[in-house]
Amino acid sequence: MKPSAFNTKIFNLFDQNWAIVTAGTPDRYNSMTISWGSMGTIWGAPNHGRPIVTVYINPLRYTYEVLNESDRFTVSFFPKANRPDLILMGTRTGRFGDTKKGTNLTPVFDDGFVYYRESILTFECEKLYQQTLDKKQIPASIADAFYAPEEQAHRMYIGEVKKIIEKGEEDE
Repeated sequence: MKPSAFNTKIFNLFDQNWAIVTAGTPDRYNSMTISWGSMGTIWGAPNHGRPIVTVYINPLRYTYEVLNESDRFTVSFFPKANRPDLILMGTRTGRFGDTKKGTNLTPVFDDGFVYYRESILTFECEKLYQQTLDKKQIPASIADAFYAPEEQAHRMYIGEVKKIIEKGEEDE
């Protein structure tokens, strides 16, 4: 599907459905559950903006390392039946083992991208920009609630959407 044809309740996707972000190559990739993200357009004239997905990754996560080294990533959303899988993926690290072990998730390799067959919606993205959030620019009430004084803030990754895969489209 072309990004211009995508239409959904975007505010519910990350906050209520959660997602899995996957970075790396088919030979070395890592995935983790996320609930912070956004969608929109950037860096284009009116009616020609680049469609983007933005994700925020804690620097303590192994996915942070893999995504820093990668030029692309996927963001996949799942049906509620996969919530236990997303919980497992959010509590394990790929630094010392396979985060998907014990889940019902099956990796799919698509032209260098990695996503999961069980997803109902996947965005394949090429990384455009990354930057660590500046805690001084975050309202104190929010920064204090999410970060210890010595803790580094999340890193923001903006990816240009190259392809959207909805459940069933990969078989067409």
